[in-house]
Parts: sequence; structure tokens; C-alpha cells
Amino acid sequence: MTNLIRTKATKINLLDFKTPQMRAFHFTWFAFFMCFFGWFAFPALSKWVIEDLGIDKKQFVTTSQWAVGSTIIMRLFIGWLSDKIGPRKSYTWILILGSIPVFLSGFVQNYEQLLLVRIFVGAIGASFVITQFHTSLMFAPNIVGTANATAAGWGNLGGGVTQQVMPLLLLSFAFFMPEEMAWRYAMAVPAVIMLITGLLYSRLTTDTPNGDYATFKKNQIANKEHGTFLDACKDYRVWILFLMYGACFGIELIVNSNMALYLINDIKIDPFVAGTIAALFGLMNLFARTLGGVFGDRFGRSKGLNGRAQWLFITIFLQGLCLILFSRIDAILFLIPSLILFSLFVQMAEGATFSVVPFVNKKVVGSISGIVGAGGNVGAVLGMFLFKIDTLAWNDAFLILGGIVTVLSFTALLIRFTKAENEAANKEIEEIKKFEKTIEDKEEELEPAMELN
Repeated sequence: MTNLIRTKATKINLLDFKTPQMRAFHFTWFAFFMCFFGWFAFPALSKWVIEDLGIDKKQFVTTSQWAVGSTIIMRLFIGWLSDKIGPRKSYTWILILGSIPVFLSGFVQNYEQLLLVRIFVGAIGASFVITQFHTSLMFAPNIVGTANATAAGWGNLGGGVTQQVMPLLLLSFAFFMPEEMAWRYAMAVPAVIMLITGLLYSRLTTDTPNGDYATFKKNQIANKEHGTFLDACKDYRVWILFLMYGACFGIELIVNSNMALYLINDIKIDPFVAGTIAALFGLMNLFARTLGGVFGDRFGRSKGLNGRAQWLFITIFLQGLCLILFSRIDAILFLIPSLILFSLFVQMAEGATFSVVPFVNKKVVGSISGIVGAGGNVGAVLGMFLFKIDTLAWNDAFLILGGIVTVLSFTALLIRFTKAENEAANKEIEEIKKFEKTIEDKEEELEPAMELN
């Protein structure tokens, strides 16, 4: 048992900003929030960008497709890189370098430049992988599903908040300049915040509860606990999770990229109202993804690791049904509740997916997170082809996606864990609890002496 394992947190104390575990938790969700905010700032401003650049809706969807697609390779690369150099350095550089294309977004003049800059902006979507890896290093098996889901969920909020905030930023700048200039200045805001966050991440977080990643890696090698990217690729469960994440996060990316345009063009809603409604989908991340992780942990405690896979099936199956329902509604009175219900199960499915990931192979959690995370983007890229078919209405595209998701959900039941893997997870929890009990006993022994002094 290494020192890292013995000091993983077994609970989440949101008001704690001093311990390395909770400091990493707060920094990683906020960093991901800003990356997501910058990533989907363009869809939030789609109406003004399309009009200013003189492009059509199909071209804009293509840029969204590439913005999501470029993240696939980056997520695989970042997963491997995180296993090599640790989450702190990985996150620092993706924030600092990622702020550059976000800032340059305000200078695009035509379709080709928009496409190019969105390809580079899409790279910051790989930040999700580091978020999951960092929290997996900091939290114990009994709470890691909840920690992963909450950090990722609060980060995903950026995709919803940007739908509301970016138009408001545009309006603010529009007091001093034309709207065709205002959206360009608005794009600089997330870029500056990303840069500052990257610098703070480097100075105020650690890779593990015990410090730097280099020491952790040495302990892994000494204890023969180190694996390779190839080891992650060989496990069939990784690819099922890849598929499942494509069925949930892939759908979220499609919705974040297209919902505002769908509401404006198909449902005939005012652009600012459409932004508010589209934001509701992302804002469900405030608690929905956490619920997916919480119930994943509970299923894990009551039914073992296989229970986590069963919960994953339930969430994705219900998500598919809710998407089918949403696709059939065009009355605003019923569309909003159906969107919220659909969003609830999308986010819960994402949390459920990453309540399974940390238990597949602890030697290469970063690589597995990268592969599974890339699955979400693959699902989004493939799904977006439906929205480029001129003869297919967008509500019918959502209907087809709902059917595909419902069918794919059954593959989650193929994920199985061995008795040895279940015993190892339970043993880790018990050893951490014993360690915590020892610390508490020592603190109680010291209290009388401190009072006398």
C-alpha cells in the first residue's frame, strides 16, 4: 500500500480549500468549466457569427463538427501525457496554450478561418480527461464516482452558462460598438480567464495528496503497478465504455452545438430566449451528473463493481427514451420540461460512466480516461452528420439519435468485473478507513496535552 492510496480522501468537503484533495477538486472543475465555456462560446453566438461572416447554417455545423472532432486525438494524447507527467503540468499547459486560439477567435473573417480556429479551440475539450484523472488520484473508491461526476458536471456547466453569458457579453460590448464587432470582443473574455486559471493551477495544486507525480510514478514502478497505453487498449471494457460515452456525452456535445440554432430556426424562438432555454440543458450539470456518480457509488456498494455497470445501462436506456420524447415536441410549454428531463438522464449517464472507469485498470487510469473521453467526441462527430442532411428535419435527426442510444444502452450489461477486482476495491477502502481511524485516534490523544499547554 503506497502513501498515495493511504491518503486518498474518503469524503467531499466542499468548504475545504486547504487540503490538497479538495484544492485539486475545486481547481479541476473550474478549469474544465472555463475550457468548456471557451469551447462552446461560438455556438452561443452562432446567429451573429453566421450573419457577420456571411456563411450558412450547414457551414457552421461543419465547424462545430470539426471543433468536436479535433478533441478526439487530443483526448487520446492527453490521457497518455497525463500518465507520463501528471495532471498538474498537463492542465497548466492545456489552459495556457488553449487560451491562444480562443483569443484569436475574435479575428476570423471568413468560413475557412472560422473552421481553422475552431479546430484548435476544440483541443481544449481534452481538459475533461485531466479532470477525471486528477480526481481519481485524489479520492478513494467509496467516493471516487461522486467526485469524478461532480467535478466533471460542474465543469460541463460551462457549456450551459456560455449559452446565456456570451450573448450578454455581446450586449455589454454592443453599448460601445456595433454587434458585428461586439461578439469579437466577447470572445476575449474566456481566453483571459483561461490564461489566469492555468497560471494558478500550476502554483496552487499538487498531482497527488502526497505531492509531485514523479514520486508517485517511482512508487508505481517499484510496486509493479505501472501499465501502458496498450494495456488500456487491450481491455474490451474500455471500448464498451468508449461506446457508452459516445451515446451520452456525444449527445450532449451535439445539443450544445445545435440547440440554439434548432430553437431559433425550427421552433421560431427569439435568439436571446433561445439562448436561455439552451442554457437549461447545460445547467442541469449542476447536480445531474453528480447524481449519476452518487448512485454509481451506491450500486457499487450494494452490488459490487458489476452494479456500477447495471446503473450505467439504466441511465443510458432512459436517456434514449427521453430524447425520442423531446424530438416529438414543438410546443414551447412542453418542450422545456422534456428538454430538462432529457438533460437529467444525459448528465447522469455521463456520471455513471466515469463511476466505472477508475476500476477497469488502476495502472492506466489516465489512458483509459482519454480513450473513453474520446468516445464522446466520436459519437458527436458521427451524430452531427444527421444535421447536415438537407432533406432531414432536425427533430427527426434527434429521433434517430434517440433510437440509436436506446439500442446501444444494452451493451453496458456486457461490462463484467471479476471477484478479485471486487475484493481489491473493497480492500483498498478498508485500508484507507483504518488509516483514517489511526490518525483520528492520534489526534484525540494529543488534544488533552494541547489543552494543558
